[in-house]
Amino acid sequence: MNSKFRWLLVVLFAAAMAWVEAAVVFYLRVLINRVQPYQLDPLPSSVGLGQAELVREAATMIMLGCVGWLAGSNRRARLGYVMMAFGVWDILYYVFLALLSGWPTSLLDWDILFLIPVPWWSPVLAPVSIAVWMVIAGTAIAQFHLWPRLTAWVVSLGGAMLALYTFTADTLSALGDGLRAVREVLPALFNWPLFGVAILLMAVPLLDMLWRLKMNTSARAQLEKSESLSV
Repeated sequence: MNSKFRWLLVVLFAAAMAWVEAAVVFYLRVLINRVQPYQLDPLPSSVGLGQAELVREAATMIMLGCVGWLAGSNRRARLGYVMMAFGVWDILYYVFLALLSGWPTSLLDWDILFLIPVPWWSPVLAPVSIAVWMVIAGTAIAQFHLWPRLTAWVVSLGGAMLALYTFTADTLSALGDGLRAVREVLPALFNWPLFGVAILLMAVPLLDMLWRLKMNTSARAQLEKSESLSV
């Protein structure tokens, strides 16, 4: 199986999973009157679906990780495919959810992203922008065999932690008041400047790969030029 066919299969799997995810979320939100998720108490405990939903979220991550592991021939390629699968899944999830439910109506609509370990809130644009980066960076690693330096990964990890903070800052601040207060958090403002810094830091590995590719291409061109002159 060539690498392009592997890439296509991972994309197809991620797209199918995105439809399944969107359909399940659509069913769940209709059931609990949360088609528009920007409401207090995102998953009412009275419905009794909380534990099942938490496990489903974890299972989704495991499935995306497994397909990336199976598609890659080494650790680097596996990571690239996992990143790519997650990004495709996340982007198409919102596309399919809009087709099924009419929501989101724009990229600035608020969404609850995860419930583990506390609710994550942000406008749709934030996770989609991370997903786009993951698709590009994952493809560069899995298909073009590029790999960033360790320092680039460390910087990117810092950016990911910063992005996570922007998603959970409001709910984390309510932890001292108990679980009920956390569930009733409804953010009003998203910290776009801080998230902008986070996404720039997360993009460092991709920029590092592109820079090294450019340097290698230039070096090869110089070498070929020198060899032609010597002949």
